Amino acid sequence: MPLDEAQDSSRDGSSSRARTSRRKVLVAGGAAVAAVGAGGAFATHASAGPTPAKAQAQAPGTGTGTGTTELCYRLSTEAIEGPYYIDADKIRRDVTEDREGIPMTLAIKVVDSETCRPLRNAAVDIWHCDALGVYSGYESMSSGGSPSGPPTGEPPTGEPPTGEPPAGGGGMHQEPTDDERYLRGTWRTDHSGTVRFTTVFPGWYQGRAVHIHTKVHVGGVWTKEGYEGGHTCHTGQFYFEEEAVLAASEVEPYAASTVRRTTLTEDMIYDGSGTTGGLLTLRYRKHRIAAGVAASITVGVDPQATHDGDDAPGPGGPASPSASATG
Repeated sequence: MPLDEAQDSSRDGSSSRARTSRRKVLVAGGAAVAAVGAGGAFATHASAGPTPAKAQAQAPGTGTGTGTTELCYRLSTEAIEGPYYIDADKIRRDVTEDREGIPMTLAIKVVDSETCRPLRNAAVDIWHCDALGVYSGYESMSSGGSPSGPPTGEPPTGEPPTGEPPAGGGGMHQEPTDDERYLRGTWRTDHSGTVRFTTVFPGWYQGRAVHIHTKVHVGGVWTKEGYEGGHTCHTGQFYFEEEAVLAASEVEPYAASTVRRTTLTEDMIYDGSGTTGGLLTLRYRKHRIAAGVAASITVGVDPQATHDGDDAPGPGGPASPSASATG
């Protein structure tokens, strides 16, 4: 479905660049498919604990009950948008389409890092490559991380990549080269600030660890046509622990990849800060990851800030948590 959107941009004179955009998207045809719940099918296996900035007791009669405590989270790390973002092209929770791979559910909870309150009705985008490192909309540019064709080189080893980083590692936005839109979607957060997607475990391409891109938009309005207005308060990336990636690399179609893999510690964008930097909590059956993975994370944002990804450190630069509001 073609995207119908209008965008305005403005910049102030502050040291941190801010951009306010006008966004209008069309709802994908047909009913949205609900995310598949993981339930008790998975054993807790990998997690990076939260990085709370402070603890705040809830007032009587609010939250889950009197005397309960909710953790406020540090501002989540901002990351570059990368070249393969397509603005909210599909309003849906199930982004899988026909892509093969390990089934995965992704639960993202968005909270105001200052007040601990969940951000309701925010629009959350996710997009990532398929099991062989290909991005929809850019198949000719991202085939396994090689701009010129199918993946080449040594099988996945965990060794650092050689040569120049691929375009997918950073850089300016590129216009789509095809009409495919698998593994992309936008959905609204619920009353608890949570949005759930159904997708597949991402693959990898040269120069980057396994990751998922995300954006959080607030201040807009949901209509029967989709989401309109507002601004982007967070642009980030989610990451996977090494043990899970190694397990996935033994499962088809991931095992067919011939791209030399970059580990999390070698990644040029991940800042090593755990959950704050986007490290997901994963639940799956040990030695049976092919049965599926449940991933989750809490993202702390400043809803008054504007972070479109152009104010984040580029590849190789020092990553840092989100800045304060930029206006």
